[in-house]
Amino acid sequence: MSLVRQVPLVVQVSEQFRGLIESGEWPRGERIPGENQLATELGVSRGTVREALRSLSLTGLLEPRVGDGTYVLATDEISGVLLRDELSELDYVFDARAGIEAAAARLAAGRPSAGRIKGLIAALEARDAAHDASDLDAFVVADTAFHRGVVEASGNPLLLRLYDAIGDLLVESIEQSASFPEHPQLRAAHLDVFEAIAAADPDAAARASYALIETVKQSQ
Repeated sequence: MSLVRQVPLVVQVSEQFRGLIESGEWPRGERIPGENQLATELGVSRGTVREALRSLSLTGLLEPRVGDGTYVLATDEISGVLLRDELSELDYVFDARAGIEAAAARLAAGRPSAGRIKGLIAALEARDAAHDASDLDAFVVADTAFHRGVVEASGNPLLLRLYDAIGDLLVESIEQSASFPEHPQLRAAHLDVFEAIAAADPDAAARASYALIETVKQSQ
């Protein structure tokens, strides 16, 4: 016989809030509804809501600001803790990206896939279109898709999991480093990565990927 344990109400509410964060209904950087409103909507006490929000603040997903409410800091715990503990300095993020992306590019070039190559082409084309339209939001989405596509093309699920774990920091680093018009060297550096992977040249792909991140850093 197994015991049936009732999940505490605070945990239920916390998980519901977590779902809103992960789904994007509560977007990163936005202020969430106040405690009174949330308590009314859920039919629970304000104290329950407060404890649920506090638990998510401790994990780095939410950030309470005195006199200004509570904001979504990150969509996953790892990025949240890094942001909360001030480990999200741009140079740190770029160094982490360089290590993961160079390793992924080497693997991707060693096992090129026609489908994934097409995905990288589509991301580069979307990136160019967004740049020409000076559409920062679309540019960030396309650039993120390209870099994540390289890691996905590695075929290594652990690398992809690690990369996704710093997804918020990745997006933030792209947002902070993007500028229009983009320096021609940056577009060329992205093409170098793609061409090395498409040519099935692991060493060249790793070098190009590392050089791309260094080029981005130097353009700041």
